[in-house]
Amino acid sequence: MTDRLAGKRAIITGASGGIGAAIARHFVAEGASVVIADVNEQGARRVCEEIGDACSFVRCDVGEEADIRNMVESAAERLGGLDVVVNNAAVMVSGLVTEVDAGDWDRTMRVNVRSHFLSSKYAVPHLRRAGGGSIINTSSVAGQRGGPGSTAYSTSKGAVIAFSITLALELAGEGIRVNAVCPGWVDTPFNDPIIGFMGGRDVQAKLVEAMVPMQRQGTPDEIAPLYVYLASDESRYMTAKAIGIDGGAYS
Repeated sequence: MTDRLAGKRAIITGASGGIGAAIARHFVAEGASVVIADVNEQGARRVCEEIGDACSFVRCDVGEEADIRNMVESAAERLGGLDVVVNNAAVMVSGLVTEVDAGDWDRTMRVNVRSHFLSSKYAVPHLRRAGGGSIINTSSVAGQRGGPGSTAYSTSKGAVIAFSITLALELAGEGIRVNAVCPGWVDTPFNDPIIGFMGGRDVQAKLVEAMVPMQRQGTPDEIAPLYVYLASDESRYMTAKAIGIDGGAYS
């Protein structure tokens, strides 16, 4: 690696596996120190053990404001400040609009949207003290185009894009950049609810082949380098963007 993130101090939510864990690995490999936050304590601690001393863990239920505030303050104290915030934690609920429970809808918005607002709210003062920084929010191709059976999830991810652009414009004059990453199909267990709704992995595989020009899913390690770029000084003139990384599925 090339130390593209040397000296950077980062929080990554939803990092007990999948894309979040890959982001943590790539950040540390590029020289960053990270605090990963997740409600899955066992999985997150395992990720930290695999990565080494530059990674530490704080338990956080991003559906709870007190947990988010504690996460930000604990990370800033451990790291001596903050330069990067990656809001990656999310939940997925599948089902047609007539089938989705209102409680599941509310939980989706709470975890997928409200948590981004709250972590940004509490992190921005630390980024200001650092002289600037980068907030990277995980949206989805589902937030750009939607799809049957993903009413709650797609709506939440569309809101993440709107929030990211608005916050970016609010903070642009302070050297704090905000961007949203929009992955397409990525091979992680996170997608199991929508795969089940579609009728199973064989049906999903046929859909991916038909809809994705590269005719395959991505991997977490193919997604993480985009986060490295957005966290690094190489992207210092990029803000207010929703960036697809989806094998050409949405163009």
